[in-house]
Amino acid sequence: MGHPRKALRTASVGAVSAALLAGTVLGATPATAETGPSVRFVDIAGDGGTVLKANVVTPAGAGTSARLPLIVLPTSWAMPQIEYLAQAQKLAESGYIVVSYNSRGFWESGGEIETAGPRDIADASKVIDWALANTPSDAGHVGMAGVSYGAGISLLAAAHDPRIKAVAALSGWADLIDSIYSGRTQHLQAAGLLGGLGFLTGRPGPELQEILGDFLSSNLDKEDEMIAWGRKRSPVTYLDQINANGAAIMLGNAWGDTIFPPNQYASFYEKLTGPKRLEFRPGDHATAEATGLLGLPNDTWTNAHRWFDRHLKGVDNGIDREQPVQLKPRSDAGYEGYPDWKSVHANQRKFALADSEHLWANVDSGANGGITLLTNLLDQIAQTPPIVSVPLLNRAFAGVWQSEWYGTPQRVRGTVKVHTTVTSTKESGTFVAYLYDVGPLGVGKLISNAPYTFHGKTAGQAFPVDLELFSTAYDVPAGHRLALVVDTVDPLYIEHNPSGAQLTFSSPSADPSYVSVPLREK
Repeated sequence: MGHPRKALRTASVGAVSAALLAGTVLGATPATAETGPSVRFVDIAGDGGTVLKANVVTPAGAGTSARLPLIVLPTSWAMPQIEYLAQAQKLAESGYIVVSYNSRGFWESGGEIETAGPRDIADASKVIDWALANTPSDAGHVGMAGVSYGAGISLLAAAHDPRIKAVAALSGWADLIDSIYSGRTQHLQAAGLLGGLGFLTGRPGPELQEILGDFLSSNLDKEDEMIAWGRKRSPVTYLDQINANGAAIMLGNAWGDTIFPPNQYASFYEKLTGPKRLEFRPGDHATAEATGLLGLPNDTWTNAHRWFDRHLKGVDNGIDREQPVQLKPRSDAGYEGYPDWKSVHANQRKFALADSEHLWANVDSGANGGITLLTNLLDQIAQTPPIVSVPLLNRAFAGVWQSEWYGTPQRVRGTVKVHTTVTSTKESGTFVAYLYDVGPLGVGKLISNAPYTFHGKTAGQAFPVDLELFSTAYDVPAGHRLALVVDTVDPLYIEHNPSGAQLTFSSPSADPSYVSVPLREK
């Protein structure tokens, strides 16, 4: 936790969080019962009697007639209980009782940080119990929503509490392991940020401290325990219960989310059997929802409100007649609708990785995925992803393969897949694959990336690798081509290359290497 780079990243996210909070406070104007929703701050007894600090936003005139639908909002990781106040007031103005509470272990709520463990799930049900007993809420019309940590808790609660009829899970996770340990590689910046902010704003429990320490120190002796811990906190583990309970589930995320990448959400979405909706937009973790937390117009929150109106109020607003998969590309193009996720990347086109590449490990070639939160936020705002000069990449440390030049604009939609054969001089190693959009001058703009780590391999013996890059929606201009680059160092990830390691990427005739890109003409 004392590394300067890690401290800088923690400070950056803390500054952004503070800005969001300041905006929320300034944008939320208390209203009297006569003119608008009322806001009151309460203590709610969570699991085991732990005090959860909460606020209740009630529509004007509530309690004088029929009971109203209820929405419960658990706070995001490290955020105080006023996080959702602007959105809660908007929801209350349209007739909802809204209860937002500070997740266990953070700020003034009691207990320790459980990281969406059993006590957090039980807390959600306790908050629902309290709301039904202390507000004019309708037990038959209960919803949950949240950003990031609040999204994960909402999905987990929907698996364990059948009273929850609708969920809007924004910038969350369905599979915690596939999020921060994808390709069996620790996502260093993501874990460092979460851990640092947890210590700054809350009280991590001993289990979390142990898990985080083992994870960041690459204690592979504890890998099975870490994976079991993550599975217990992953909504996909309880998929059958979620489907059996039948809650209507809306999932929203950003293409460049460096904490909870989009692939795991898309996979989870495909397995849901109830009413469902999937939305992806440009940005990084929670940046797609950020303006909504300030009370400003925001597509994600607008659709979350429509989702609740349809599935808690029964309003015929047309949302269930729209294509359920809605994607906004990383460009100035508008939304695209698809009937399901598999239709997004149905048109796969391959280019061969025919030439063998020999890399020395442990030196950064210059290709990298950027900085958690900041890089993809910049891409969201200004459409400026990380760039490299592909011809100038040092070929001693980077492997490069390129496609044909495209005479017409191309659309990359969905998940790029890499199949290759690797030989290492050591039993362990890590490499990162990057897909670039390369212009006529050789400047490459990053489209996607993903890490891959291996252990227990026989030195000098080739083995096949299949790797999915993080899903995206990117437009390639006419006159450009694609390039796959691999190297062994990226500040986003912990690498496992021993000193002196060399990696060879080859394409045996019996098992050719290739990149499969979901590509279609624009």
